[in-house]
Amino acid sequence: MSSVRPPGLPLVEAMTPAVLVLPGPVTRDEVAELCDGVRARLEATGAGVVVVDVAGLGPPGLGAVDLLARLELAARRTGGRIRLREPDPALHALLGLVGLRFEVEGQVEEREPPLRVEEEVEPGEPAV
Repeated sequence: MSSVRPPGLPLVEAMTPAVLVLPGPVTRDEVAELCDGVRARLEATGAGVVVVDVAGLGPPGLGAVDLLARLELAARRTGGRIRLREPDPALHALLGLVGLRFEVEGQVEEREPPLRVEEEVEPGEPAV
């Protein structure tokens, strides 16, 4: 008895995240549809991450922050998360300002500084 293997590489395809491209400024009416798209991609791939391409999102503002927060919430409720691709530096700064941290594609993971780091002291400075 033999079985036919499905085409492709199942292990690699399960680990490859799906991509959601935001074509431009998103209206409030489109947010629910995009959240459904994130959920569907997570369920279809099983990868646990959806890459959201925000390069064409337009000027950063609170609408973009709200959209990304809702997409992340939809992903978390499905058991995954989102990763940003090509965010504008101003958008990245605005997200940090409101306290939202997203993984950015190609960015080195932030870690805590090593313990017992010694600072250099100038001659003549009093000891602390």
